[in-house]
Amino acid sequence: MERWRRMHWTRELLQTGPVRFVVCTIGLEMLAFGMVAPALPQLVSKLLGDEIALASWYVGVLVIIWAAMQFAVSPILGAVSDRFGRRPVILLSTLGLSLDHAVMALAPNVETLIVGRTISGVTSATLPTAYAYITDVSSPGDRGKAFGWLGAAFGTGMIVGPSLGGALAAFDPRLPFWAAAVLCFVAFLYGLSVLPESLAPEKRTAGMKWRAANPLGAMKLLSADRELRRLAVVDFLCRITHEVYRAVFVLYVLWRYSWSETGVGLALASVGVMSILVSGFVIPPAIRRLGERRCLMLGLVAGALGFVLFGAAPVDWLFLVAIVPNSLWGLSGATARSLMTRRVRPTEQGQLQGALASVGGIAMMIGPIVFSTAFALSVGPVYMVPGTAWYLAAIFLLVCMLLTPRSASEHAVATAPKGAADQTPFETTSDASV
Repeated sequence: MERWRRMHWTRELLQTGPVRFVVCTIGLEMLAFGMVAPALPQLVSKLLGDEIALASWYVGVLVIIWAAMQFAVSPILGAVSDRFGRRPVILLSTLGLSLDHAVMALAPNVETLIVGRTISGVTSATLPTAYAYITDVSSPGDRGKAFGWLGAAFGTGMIVGPSLGGALAAFDPRLPFWAAAVLCFVAFLYGLSVLPESLAPEKRTAGMKWRAANPLGAMKLLSADRELRRLAVVDFLCRITHEVYRAVFVLYVLWRYSWSETGVGLALASVGVMSILVSGFVIPPAIRRLGERRCLMLGLVAGALGFVLFGAAPVDWLFLVAIVPNSLWGLSGATARSLMTRRVRPTEQGQLQGALASVGGIAMMIGPIVFSTAFALSVGPVYMVPGTAWYLAAIFLLVCMLLTPRSASEHAVATAPKGAADQTPFETTSDASV
């Protein structure tokens, strides 16, 4: 009996190994990305001679450039991964990020930073390729759980990274860039040593689909099937909604509750910790018991409730309580992606994730404008409803609930979506357990 258990554990470990490898690689990369976030504005300000107003403008430009490159390049790298495999794209992207962070650490002027940030936008396609990788090695029923683990790795890096980056930037604003370069290089070496290829040669595209390797071409894949189209719109609206944190959170709590910078940092950390807990420990059992579509709907309802409480909370402790239901919104992201992967062929998974990343780039440009404007209006002399931005976020999620297909399939699709390149039946992905 004991021998059978050992054999079962060994088999399970081998089956989950690729997922663990890619989750660790992405975790290291996101840690590096988070370390750079607090240091970038400081470095820009230093290069501009502490001209705060001008530095603020340049930081905004850098954010837009990064998002624009994600929009333009992600479909290309997604198509490349469908043609040549996931492993080379992940490894080259990680190595490129390492070199890019080193370039920004050495930047003598803001123009060099702009070049570096442009390259960063190109090489930061590891995440959508990682989603495609997990799709390759997981069974449809376990895919949402694996996406949850990837989300937990992402969240961990984005929580721990800024803290480390801020501490290093206190000594020198260039130091976090060097640390990020080292971390990405470690991730590259780790992946080079242990990361196997996930896409079998027979499941790769016969040639590069250049018509699909651009943002407009990638959108055709998202519109090829009615269910996929609606899920893609839900994903897009959710990505826009997520920008409310970046655009409003800090200013809102400073204005309404007069929190200190330390209090704001702790609150943001608690949001991140809850996100990690939901991704790593709530999503797997929830999917097992409720199914993916119900988890998607539950996440949207909980997120909307949390946003309403954010806006209505008259005291700060109630605002903190609202973090708990709002964090359950994380149930929707992994399950929506998992449902979308069922609607395309194995040879189109990279294209799908590239298209979603491209959509995310658009959302990153739209979201801050929408919610910053809503907050500005809510605290102005004419229109005084403090929680307007949070209520708007809740409305976005309610719209997502209405758009979520009631018949969202939780089984592998048996026929090709209408409008696809050909009408051959879908292949079922590997049944390896996650």
